[in-house]
Amino acid sequence: MTETVITRFAPSPTGFLHIGGARTALFNWLYSRGRSGKMLLRIEDTDRERSTQEAIDAILDSLQWLGLDWDGEPLSQFARANRHREVAQQMVDAGKAYYCYASQEELAEMREKAKAEGRPPRYDGRWRDRDPSEAPAGVKPVVRIKAPLDGETVVDDKVQGLIRFPNKDLDDLILLRSDGTPTYMLAVVVDDHDMGVTHIIRGDDHLTNAARQTLIFQAMGWDVPVMAHIPLIYGPDGAKLSKRHGAVGAETYRAMGYLPAAMRNYLARLGWSHGDDEIFSTEQLIEWFDIDAIGQSPSRFDFQKLENLNGHYMRSTPDTELLEAFRSFLPHIEAGNTVMRWLEDTGNEASFLAALPGLKERAKTLVELLESARYLWVQRPLDLDEKASKILNEDAQGVLARLLPAFENLDVWSAEATEAAVRAFAEAENLKLGKVAQPLRAALTGRSTSPGIFDVLDVLGRDESLARIRDQAR
Repeated sequence: MTETVITRFAPSPTGFLHIGGARTALFNWLYSRGRSGKMLLRIEDTDRERSTQEAIDAILDSLQWLGLDWDGEPLSQFARANRHREVAQQMVDAGKAYYCYASQEELAEMREKAKAEGRPPRYDGRWRDRDPSEAPAGVKPVVRIKAPLDGETVVDDKVQGLIRFPNKDLDDLILLRSDGTPTYMLAVVVDDHDMGVTHIIRGDDHLTNAARQTLIFQAMGWDVPVMAHIPLIYGPDGAKLSKRHGAVGAETYRAMGYLPAAMRNYLARLGWSHGDDEIFSTEQLIEWFDIDAIGQSPSRFDFQKLENLNGHYMRSTPDTELLEAFRSFLPHIEAGNTVMRWLEDTGNEASFLAALPGLKERAKTLVELLESARYLWVQRPLDLDEKASKILNEDAQGVLARLLPAFENLDVWSAEATEAAVRAFAEAENLKLGKVAQPLRAALTGRSTSPGIFDVLDVLGRDESLARIRDQAR
C-alpha cells in the first residue's frame, strides 16, 4: 500500500506571513495536492511573549487569500507541551537523554574556554554519565539528549543532496528547559511524528536543525521524514529579502493589487522550474511540481517580473471573476468603502462590467484598475489632475462647447455613434482627432489617460457624459 504524503506548514505567529513563508507553504501545498495527500498546518506558538492571536489570524487570512487550504484544524504547538514533556521523559527512561545540573556559571566557563581554544562553544557533557544523586541542592536541571560522540549524522536532503554532520559538532542539545518547557527542537520532532508528516519542506536556514532533529527521531526509534530544504529568497540586490526591499508580508501584496493566481505562479517559479515555461495554471502547477526540480541557489525577487505576470493574469481573467477579485481587494485599501458602496447601487455593477474589458487591458494590478476606473464613481464637478487641467485650456473648453450640440442631437447613444459624431465634428472644424478626444477625456475622467474615450462615453451614458462636458465647456 502506498504511503499517504503528508506535508506541513509551520509558521511562528510573531508577525505577518513573510513572502518566503508563503512560498514554503505553496511548495508544501503543491507537493501534497499533486499526490492526493494532505497539507497540515501547525502554529509554532511556543514563544509566548511574541506570539499573538492577531498574528495567527493574519497568517491564516493570508494563506486563504493565496488559495492555500490545509487539511484539518490548525494545531497549536504550545497546547501540546505535556506531550513533548512525556517524550522527553521516555528518552530519559530509555537512557537516550539525561538530567543536566550544570549552572549558568559553568556554561559560561565552557564558552570562554572554547573561545580561548578557538573552538565553537559546546556543552562538554559533564552530566552525561553522572548519577543525579550527585546533583547540587536547589538546582533545577535541564534535560539533554545523549547525542553520539563519534561518527556522523547524515541528512539525505532532496534539494541540497547528501549532507554529513560530524557528531562531535552536535552537542547534547537541550530538550526540556529547567522550568520544564520543551525546546523548539523537541517540539518540532514530536509534532512531526504525531502528525504523521512524511515530507518536511522548509527553508534551508533550518538545515543545521535537520541534523539535530534527526538525532531525536533516531533516539525515539521513529522514521525520519523525507527532508527538502529550499534556498531562501533574496532581494534584487542579492541580499536576503527584508523590509528594506519593500513588501515582504503576503498581505502587502494583496493591498498592492496582485491576484492570488499570479502570486502562486510567481512564487512557484522562485526556485522551481519546468522547462522554459513561465506561466502555469494552478492545475498545471499541482500536476508538474516536484521537489527534484527545485534548485540549490537562492532566487532573486523581481518586482517588475511579478507586475508583468500579474498584468497577464488581469487580462486573461474573465470579467466576472475579476470583479469578484476586485471586490475582495477593496476592504484592504483606503478608498475601498467608497467604491464598495458605489458598486452596490443599482446599475453600477453593470457599468463596471461594461467598462472592464477596456480597463483591464491597461492595468497590471488591481490598484491600477482602481485608478483607471475612478472616473466611474467620482462626483461632479470632477477634480482634475494637473495634466487634465492643462489640457482644458480656453481653446479646449471652446471645442467642447461647439461639440455639445452634436452629442445632444444624437438619437442613439453608443460608442459607435459618439465616435462618428466626433469624427464628423473634427473634420468640419478642420481639427485632428486628438484635439477633440483629449479635452473630452479630461472632461469626462479628470485625467489625461483613460480607456478608449468612446467606451468611456458609452459606459457613463448620455446624461452623465453631457453633464460632465457641460461642466468644462465655455
